[in-house]
Amino acid sequence: MEFFRIRKDIPFMSWGRYTTAISLVTFVLAVFFLFSRGLNFSVDFTGGTVMEVNYGDTADVGKIRTALAALGFADANVQNFGTSHDVLIRLPLKKGLTTAKLSDQVMASLRQADPTAQVRRVEFVGPQVGDELVKDGSAALLFVSLGIVVYLSLRFRWRPAVATIVANLHDVVIILGFFAFFQWEFSLSVLAAVLAILGYSVNESVVVFDRVRENFRKMRGASVPQVIDNAITRTMSRTIITHGCTQLMVTSMLFFGGEALHYFALALTIGIVFGIYSSVLVASPIAMWLGMTRADFVVAEKKPAREAEGA
Repeated sequence: MEFFRIRKDIPFMSWGRYTTAISLVTFVLAVFFLFSRGLNFSVDFTGGTVMEVNYGDTADVGKIRTALAALGFADANVQNFGTSHDVLIRLPLKKGLTTAKLSDQVMASLRQADPTAQVRRVEFVGPQVGDELVKDGSAALLFVSLGIVVYLSLRFRWRPAVATIVANLHDVVIILGFFAFFQWEFSLSVLAAVLAILGYSVNESVVVFDRVRENFRKMRGASVPQVIDNAITRTMSRTIITHGCTQLMVTSMLFFGGEALHYFALALTIGIVFGIYSSVLVASPIAMWLGMTRADFVVAEKKPAREAEGA
């Protein structure tokens, strides 16, 4: 389905040196911030205290955050849990305070603001559990990346496959770089968003290179840049429809999903934007500069033995 069709091919490949330069600078900055600032891991990874609190009336999340900030927990995670009367609070580790003392202090402060506050459960997430989550999360990211590498190696020859792999890893590092630079909380939901973007981004690159394969069969006299420009231009309508609809859903989560979905939706938004950018303006120029030719997509037809002898 196409909402529109562009009659004249857009010369994307003529901008290749500029777009890849921008990507390289952004990638280097993302790596720099990852090493210099690191990720701001949530309680899921670092360990801490998880409390479930019930209120007689609708819980005022803003007042709860203010009360916790007064206790020195400005970075506490507060979100509705199940109903508007229940709240889940995640508190980071604090030296010199046991879980019991910490929960007593928190409940005393919350009851001053609302006497109906009642604690339902208190759980302690130890650093060892957090370390295991970091290892498991890293392993999941590694295995997904390896799976994509194997898939692309089977679907394409090495030049388009390498270009697509570089573009996908570029997207992941950019997302992590944003979270490192702004020190946004990196939780399990954000990790899930990063894994989702890996699969989402590779799909766009595959669509473009599949169209490149078709063009090499049809446009026999065209140059490689012309073939790529035509492929990207002809898939633009599909790209805008697909990513536009996806971003509408993600935007609704970003603005109306509350704190629980905010960083998840933010990671998806960054991934969708850079996924389109990398698939169109990073993967294709890299494949072209690696020396991609018609032979990378179309197997040369062998002449029958009798025709070869007659020739």
